[in-house]
Amino acid sequence: MSVEETPHPSSLLDVEPVDKKRYREASRATWISAALNLALTVLQLIVGWVAHSQSLIAHGIHSFSDLLSDFLVLYANRKGSHPADREHPYGHARVETAATLILGASLALIGFGILWEATMRLQHVAELPRVELIALWVAIATAASKEVLFRYLVRVAERLRSPMLAANAWHTRADAASALVVVAGIAGALMGWTFLDLLAAAIMGFMILRMGLKLGWESLQELIDTGLDKEKVESIRRTLLDTPGVLGLHELRTRRMAHQALVDAHVLVDPRVSVSEGHRLGERARQRVLDAHPEVADVLVHIDAEEDQALMSSSADLPDRDALMAQLHELLGEEAAGIERTVLHYLGNRVEVDVFLPMGTCFDAARVARLEQRIASRLPMTPHFRAVTLNCRIAPK
Repeated sequence: MSVEETPHPSSLLDVEPVDKKRYREASRATWISAALNLALTVLQLIVGWVAHSQSLIAHGIHSFSDLLSDFLVLYANRKGSHPADREHPYGHARVETAATLILGASLALIGFGILWEATMRLQHVAELPRVELIALWVAIATAASKEVLFRYLVRVAERLRSPMLAANAWHTRADAASALVVVAGIAGALMGWTFLDLLAAAIMGFMILRMGLKLGWESLQELIDTGLDKEKVESIRRTLLDTPGVLGLHELRTRRMAHQALVDAHVLVDPRVSVSEGHRLGERARQRVLDAHPEVADVLVHIDAEEDQALMSSSADLPDRDALMAQLHELLGEEAAGIERTVLHYLGNRVEVDVFLPMGTCFDAARVARLEQRIASRLPMTPHFRAVTLNCRIAPK
């Protein structure tokens, strides 16, 4: 038997307004990135064309893709910060995941294109014009600018726990590394090894392709509800098990949703506690997880009275309350008419019953004895009851 705790309303429909501070900080970081990428795109394309550097042109195209990704991040950040609504009860955070997937796919395609173009040009090295010195200085400036931007973006991403900003930051780091390859290629070309400029372009294309595939794969894993890593799951498990009143735990499941995580679990409590106490234990366990693990957005707790994994199918075959009450009335006979309250416990694929008798019946010892004798003689013949316990009220209501 289980009682399912509904998600707390503050995390679903009745959520707080958009996190404006988080949105503003993420937007500011992205606008800074966009401005720098725009400047570098124009500079690299113009100088690469004038200085005859294929690797610098390729890197300029890559910077243009960075610019496009920055605007994608801005859109996804704004959309993903919207609160939950009836059509999206868990919010819009996965817009960030989808944007990261698109960004990864775009990078993979661009990287493959650059790699292919460089490979084709390597077959005609003798026909290429000499690379000019200015291309080297622009490549060095690009590498330095990208590294500074990376360090800024990664700090913001860690503070906001945003995988989308983190993806953009590491994309920038890959761009800085590829700019160093461009520096080496241009330097080699200036010393007479013209093919090194094209080789640098090919290496850069491979690096971009690899990064795009990595980002795309990680986003795809999140979209298909891949769980948290083992260490985090174990930490959440310990938090739940340390909750007073929780006797056991099973079916702990987790999944990512952008910078947040969702958790659901079955917790075992004393089978004799009331429904309201079981609800309170579940709410306490839920709140402990939210307090101890800031990345968890919501916890769905199922309250179980027993380890129901092996007994689930058999318990489902037990009759409902109306059918069991009819069997109980037949078992108790005419004494059933005086019952004040009945509590059913579905335990171990059988039912245990607590019968509460009125105060007048309890003071009639002979009547209680007859009832006990009737139960003892007839209980073995009942198909679903394991035990029937008589409880007497000795004080007025």
